[in-house]
Amino acid sequence: MPTDPAPLELGYSFCPNDTFIFYALQAGRIATPAPIREVLSDVQTLNDWAAAGRLPLTKISYRAYFGVMDRYVALRSGGALGRGVGPLVVARAPIDDLNGRRVASPGRLTTAELLLRLAWPDAIPVQMRFDEVMPAVERGEYGGEPLDAGLIIHESRFTYPQHGLVRVRDMGEWWEGETGLPLPLGAILVRRDLPLELQQAAQQAVRESIAYAWAHPQEAKGYIRQHALEMDDAVMQAHIDLYVNEYSEDVGDTGERAVRELHRRAVAVGALSPSDLPLFVPQ
Repeated sequence: MPTDPAPLELGYSFCPNDTFIFYALQAGRIATPAPIREVLSDVQTLNDWAAAGRLPLTKISYRAYFGVMDRYVALRSGGALGRGVGPLVVARAPIDDLNGRRVASPGRLTTAELLLRLAWPDAIPVQMRFDEVMPAVERGEYGGEPLDAGLIIHESRFTYPQHGLVRVRDMGEWWEGETGLPLPLGAILVRRDLPLELQQAAQQAVRESIAYAWAHPQEAKGYIRQHALEMDDAVMQAHIDLYVNEYSEDVGDTGERAVRELHRRAVAVGALSPSDLPLFVPQ
C-alpha cells in the first residue's frame, strides 16, 4: 500500500499578514503536495533557523534570504513587497541625520537594518527584538547606553504615536524615491534540495491559500485573532490590508526587479557576496 507523504513544516510569523495568507494551508482548505504543519515563531528566529536549513518552507526577510541563497530559493507567492509598506525610523524628537547615531534595530538580518545602512552608512544599529524597539526609544536608552532613534516594523507602524514618538523617515518612501520600485520585505522560501515539482506545487498552494483568504475573509479571523496577541481588530485589519497585496499573489516582473536591485545594493555596500543563483522558483 502507498504511504501518505510526510508532513511539510512551514515556518511563519504571528503577524496578521502571515496568518491570513497561510490560514487555508494549515486548515486543510486547499490541496497541498503534502500535509502542512505550521511552525510559528518570530522573524528573527525564522531567520536563524533558515541559516541552519531547519525548515523545508519558511518565511524570512529578504535581507536574510540573500545570505542563505545557496540553501533556499524564494517562492513567487506569499511574500511581503509593496509601496507604502516600509519600516519607519522614529524618535522622541525630529532628527535630520542618523550618521553616528545609535539606532534600535529589529535584527541584523532584517531588511529594515539593510535600508538603514544604505541610507545612513555611519548609523550605529543596536539589535533587539522588534517589540522592544519602541519602549527603548521612548526611554532613550537600551542596556544602559543612550539611544537616539529606532527602526519599527509590523504593527508598530500604526501604534508609535501612542509612545510619544515622531516619524523621522519612512524607509519605504526613501527606497521608492531612490529606485522607483516597490520595497521587498519578506519572502517565502523553499529548500533548493527539494524536487522542482514539489517547489512548484508549494508555490501554487500558497497562491491558492491567498485566493481562499481573500474569498473567505471572515473564516480566517479566528485564527488570525488567536495569534495577534494584544493587537486590536482595527490594527489587525490594517496590517493585512497593507502587507497582503498584488505582490503577495505573485511578485511579477516589477517585484523581481525590486528584489534584484535590493540584492545589488546590498552587495555594493559589502553586506553580502555576489550570487548568480536564481532568486525565484520558476513558474
